[in-house]
Amino acid sequence: MNQTDDIRHILQHCRTVAVVGLSTNPQRASFDVSRYMQAQGWRIIPINPNMTEVLGEKAYPTLTEAARHERIELVNVFRNSVDVPPVATDAIAIGAQALWLQRGIENEEAAAQARGAGLRVVQNKCLMMEHASH
Repeated sequence: MNQTDDIRHILQHCRTVAVVGLSTNPQRASFDVSRYMQAQGWRIIPINPNMTEVLGEKAYPTLTEAARHERIELVNVFRNSVDVPPVATDAIAIGAQALWLQRGIENEEAAAQARGAGLRVVQNKCLMMEHASH
């Protein structure tokens, strides 16, 4: 599999996305991308320990907690590259289908771990821009 195939598969088959690091600030990319995906019919599940609700959806402090209440297909990450490994571990543990690291975020170790567990992985790409161009 290559990243282009993974992007195509994710855009065709994933509709429920946990957004790690989703902010309530409309000036932040995480908010803008999530609002766009929500407008396209995707279900957004905010993951942020400092929020209770974002974009009209209940926020959860961790992926693990969210997965107790929601079925998560895609984990979209808005965190620093060094913070990705534990997110990848959690994405594997909750049975997510894919891990998406937004533009500017790359972590080969975490990507290899996720791929090794059968997840599709996209790095350094914007979900909104890829969706809009397909």
